[in-house]
Amino acid sequence: MVVSGRRSEPLRRLEQEIGVLAHPSDVRDPEAAGGLVQAALAAYGRLDGLVLNAGIGRGGSVGDLSLEDWDEVMRTNVTGPLLLLRAAIPHLLETRGAVVAVASVSALRNGTSNAPYATSKAALLQLCRSVAVDYGRQGVRANIVCPSWVRSEMADRRMARFAAEADLRGEGVDGAYEEVTGLLPLGRPGEPREIAEAISWLLSPAASYVNGSVLTVDGGATALDPGTLAFDFRVAPRHGEVPGTTR
Repeated sequence: MVVSGRRSEPLRRLEQEIGVLAHPSDVRDPEAAGGLVQAALAAYGRLDGLVLNAGIGRGGSVGDLSLEDWDEVMRTNVTGPLLLLRAAIPHLLETRGAVVAVASVSALRNGTSNAPYATSKAALLQLCRSVAVDYGRQGVRANIVCPSWVRSEMADRRMARFAAEADLRGEGVDGAYEEVTGLLPLGRPGEPREIAEAISWLLSPAASYVNGSVLTVDGGATALDPGTLAFDFRVAPRHGEVPGTTR
């Protein structure tokens, strides 16, 4: 397995901890994307799977978003995966390999001030489905995983900002996760391992007839109609309020 990203130090830690091959690169650069695929071929002689997991988040509504943020998000979340796919597909055709793109529930259901990120993840979803349709007859499968909130460095930064903005009484990042994910059917954020296991299954022969599918790994977020929460008196509000009472 080859892992890649722009920051060298986390990659080196992974290399030491689990024995993968680290290859720092910026997949937004066409030469770097091709170099990553060549590094995998040089190390292992073949390419059986590709996971498109690079991503950044920037907020903003359509009327006030920064065009610089928009361009950066699209380059990282859409153009980068496109470049990797172009470099990898000739070799995946040889092995009848598989692709998994890590999108987001934001590709399916949006939130406020989320236009750049949500648009990019919806585009990534359709990019991966294009691979499924165009190359399925040649044996290449492509599927999409859509997580909800997962404990990660990127999510931790967002939760830290939320904790400060919402004045969560010193509860910090953990309190922010509880506040944001407490109303999900599973009532908690996901763990990276849970997303990795879904990806592993989609890459494996066990998913040999799964192609072009969207797998939501979201604790039930997309199954929930938020308009019904006001009627669910089993959900206790935070900070000492009594369920079912009015203020």
